[in-house]
Amino acid sequence: MGIVTALVRSSFLVNAVYADSGREHGITAQQGQLLCVLMVQPYGMRELGAMLGLAKSSLTGLVDRSVQRGLVRREPDPEDGRAVRVALTPAGDALADAFYAETCRRVDTLSAGLDEADREQLAALLGRLVLSNKVPVVFMESDESTPPAPLSP
Repeated sequence: MGIVTALVRSSFLVNAVYADSGREHGITAQQGQLLCVLMVQPYGMRELGAMLGLAKSSLTGLVDRSVQRGLVRREPDPEDGRAVRVALTPAGDALADAFYAETCRRVDTLSAGLDEADREQLAALLGRLVLSNKVPVVFMESDESTPPAPLSP
């Protein structure tokens, strides 16, 4: 299998994990992605749109539905009085933790058929790919106690 096919199929595999974890927690895959992004810190709508790859109208709908569920809140942006940031509520934070843990568990099982050396090599190669393409921190390391500083979108 070539690199293009392998990466595209891998993205489908991870998206399926998000969908399964989301169903288990009563949220959509996109809501799960939003919660995971917001675990790092609150973000403005423009930053969220760039990180999640969503148009303004789609992001607004996603945030509106998440506000209605009590998972996130809009708050004034301290750097721009005209803008708002989106932050987790206590309920959203608890759900984000549970969704994140379940998603990590499920993604980890995807490589269960690989030996430890292959898993380390795969992680190193994918890590280099992510870093060289300046992918924003949309999912933090499971063993980090403090979220990493986000990359610029």
